[in-house]
Amino acid sequence: MESLLEHTDVVRQKGRYWRKIRNIIFLVFFFGLFTWGGIKYYYPFASGVKSGKLNYVVYKGFVFKTYEGKLIQSGIKSSDSGGIQSNEFVFSVGKKDIAEKLMHAGGKTVELHYTEYFGAIPWRGYSRYVVDKIVSISEEREIPEIIDNVQLTPVKIDNQVLKNNNN
Repeated sequence: MESLLEHTDVVRQKGRYWRKIRNIIFLVFFFGLFTWGGIKYYYPFASGVKSGKLNYVVYKGFVFKTYEGKLIQSGIKSSDSGGIQSNEFVFSVGKKDIAEKLMHAGGKTVELHYTEYFGAIPWRGYSRYVVDKIVSISEEREIPEIIDNVQLTPVKIDNQVLKNNNN
């Protein structure tokens, strides 16, 4: 027959075994959570260059102040029929000196190098796209509209008066 002392040693050994299993499961869970968070928020998914007319760059936020901007890209047609492609590129700016240069380039055509992450974090910005370099800033030249003695004559279609060029 087993003594009480031997029985308590067996129970303690079983308890140590289950605590060890529990600790290993917690370590694997927290390591997986840490790895998932690192990949989602810190692993660069893609990088590239986008160009267009710079709409604005602002410094905003409640707790974490970040630089946010919007770039209007040319073209709104989609390859799919009936769809419209978004022509706005909303981004965050990672560095203060880049953001200040962009603040002075409002309305100009810019090319921006960006890095895309799987998720946004508050201290990096509100967007998954983080601009890390300015490729170029250029003035967009407006082409003057030249009209050489063109006569506009009204044309009536379906009881609506339209003006048409007579060449």
